[in-house]
Amino acid sequence: MRIYRLWHPTCRIGTPDAPLSLALNSSKSLSNRALIVNALSGAADPAEALENLSAAADTQTLLQLLRQCPEVCDAGDGGTTLRFLAAYLALQEGCRVLTGSVRMQERPVGPLVAGLRQLGVFVEYLNRQGYPPLRICGPVRLNAQGRTRVAIDADVSSQFISALMLIGPCLPGGLEIALPSPPVSSSYLTMTQRLMQYFGAEVFRQSNTITVEPRPYYPKPLRIEADWSAASYWYSMAALAQSAHLLLEGLTDDSWQGDRATAELAQAFGVQTTFETYHECPCAYLRASMPNTPVHEPLHFDFGNCPDLAQTFVVLCAARGVTATFSGLQTLPLKETDRCAALRQELAKVDVLFEPLPHSPQIYRLSGIATWTPPPRFATYGDHRMAMALAPLALKGPIEIENPTVVNKSYPQFWEHLQQAGFIIEERTS
Repeated sequence: MRIYRLWHPTCRIGTPDAPLSLALNSSKSLSNRALIVNALSGAADPAEALENLSAAADTQTLLQLLRQCPEVCDAGDGGTTLRFLAAYLALQEGCRVLTGSVRMQERPVGPLVAGLRQLGVFVEYLNRQGYPPLRICGPVRLNAQGRTRVAIDADVSSQFISALMLIGPCLPGGLEIALPSPPVSSSYLTMTQRLMQYFGAEVFRQSNTITVEPRPYYPKPLRIEADWSAASYWYSMAALAQSAHLLLEGLTDDSWQGDRATAELAQAFGVQTTFETYHECPCAYLRASMPNTPVHEPLHFDFGNCPDLAQTFVVLCAARGVTATFSGLQTLPLKETDRCAALRQELAKVDVLFEPLPHSPQIYRLSGIATWTPPPRFATYGDHRMAMALAPLALKGPIEIENPTVVNKSYPQFWEHLQQAGFIIEERTS
């Protein structure tokens, strides 16, 4: 097994006169949506006119599957890759098998399949009901008169709804999506809507209904913005360093990404952000001085609209010894791993408790301050965000991370960037 041991000898990142400048990977979420839209717009290639496309494994897998459209489409670990492809394949001629990794086959897809079946698509479960692999036979054949209406459960994943939204403009009468309950991760639906509108679609959200008019996409150049989810790990490092001055290139104040909330959430830990232009590129300038930053406890975080930030801020609170409660975590057990269980297991290694409240199990409480003598070895559970959320603990002392290459899923340059920030990384095997 591959292991990285890492620590930071000075616990200082950049200086006021020479801030550390990093070109973050572009947004995987935006890239995957743009590839689907581009493929549906009639572009000669799904990546045509898309500048700064994400290097994430999920995005590169989606790109190759869109280009080749093989009889068996293996989405690997990619949630959006598989779910967006399921809707995309519903518009294509012929039958294809859509599958993924072992973990992907444990992640539910039932609400999306139910929505596709309401559109008249033939979808067959090839193994377990409600889960991949799937056999999908397209295309959708609908009456050209009138809008098609589907109802879909919105309390499992916003990706199911986004997948249907993305194909809505290509349906003869458009699409109306009824949401019986408030959607989780609603900010991702806003991202989908804004990107669709950029490419010419007419999309409206009102109360519990999303309406998509039958107006085809048209190809259009787009530069993908940097990934705010990736930026969150640097905010955590800034909050733990003795001092930090960083320029995170490609981040904008008016981002389409819900994880833009990182900048506001990090203020509680003394991290200040200004948005500037650096070498003609927009960037976020982070500055913090940890010893001078008292945290007013207790804190409460609601990650209902930005669940990918949960691990970052749970670990940050553990590192700073901040007592906090966390809500909006209901989708975390369905991600690359059960993220709540994984956090509980790994933080226990450094004497921090992370557990649901006895009378409110949907709310988690964190208590204790992360301390250790020998370098703790953290498991990553095949989850890129576990590795990156735990890495900032190296500012408090040496730690070890198992299977560090999991970061390739969304942020392949992560360890290289840590070395640029002064972290020492030694590779070991076990």
